[in-house]
Amino acid sequence: MPETLLKTQDLSCHFRLAGPWGRGPTLKAVDRVSLNLLAGETLGLVGESGCGKSTLARLVLALLPATRGHIFFAGEELTGMPARRLKAWRRQIQIIFQDPYSSLNPRMTIKQILEEPYVIHGLGTRRERRAWVEDLLGEVGLATEHLDRYPHEFSGGQRQRLGIARALALKPRLIVADEPVSALDVSIQAQILNLLADLQSRYGLTYLFISHDLSVISQISGRIAVMYVGRLMELAPRQVFAQGGLHPYTEALLAAVPLPNPESAFKPPALKGEPPSPVHVPPGCPFHPRCPEAQLPLCRDSVPEYRETTSEHWVACHFR
Repeated sequence: MPETLLKTQDLSCHFRLAGPWGRGPTLKAVDRVSLNLLAGETLGLVGESGCGKSTLARLVLALLPATRGHIFFAGEELTGMPARRLKAWRRQIQIIFQDPYSSLNPRMTIKQILEEPYVIHGLGTRRERRAWVEDLLGEVGLATEHLDRYPHEFSGGQRQRLGIARALALKPRLIVADEPVSALDVSIQAQILNLLADLQSRYGLTYLFISHDLSVISQISGRIAVMYVGRLMELAPRQVFAQGGLHPYTEALLAAVPLPNPESAFKPPALKGEPPSPVHVPPGCPFHPRCPEAQLPLCRDSVPEYRETTSEHWVACHFR
């Protein structure tokens, strides 16, 4: 069995908002999320915009403090770790940002951008760093002649390749990919996904892949987790999602994916209303105001237990 590389237990991140007379309501961006990520696998994280996916990524990267809960990486707890020790651990966890335009400093050359991780961590001489940067460009399909250019001289796909190269610089074990293809054309998306899969097979990388596109998630992930208003609704192998999933919210997400057959008689289940604000999460099951299968008062008054229904299949629903 592969080792558990990343584990979160009851992880929460709440923000106290400012009100007209001082302290306002609490925004529950991430609420009691427990999951594990095995070494060498890709775990997809999917959900509507604003459901807390990127906040969870920042918690894993230790860029935000956890309100409650624990984060373990390779058996070591990261929550509450002193900054000096945490800096060494950061070399093992890197991120690929969503926007390849704003994630690269326009005032720095490609050589300076890719050398920066080595400079921050005090690695190598100037000559060694130059050689490492040239190797990184080769890994992502770019030439060394690009070293003295600036980010604005590259296309969106090339910039995202540079973002991937920067994430690879310190030879991490885990890469958090925060919607890395959502800003790219469909043809370029396929190239980037193939590059990520190739790098994973070569170096045994582990990915936490975040997206709102189920077709992209299903292509690259071995397991898929579904978030809604800061909470996990379902976590299962990709094959389960190919059969439709269990949670009503998962079914609605899958039904919203366009079908290649225009004559198909399948109709997606109707969802009522809009996703709630994380400031005013509905009581009980947070999905119950929109759920076509909700039964009151149970779904309104009782929070469903997040439980394992079958092997490696977790769901938070009273009736599944």
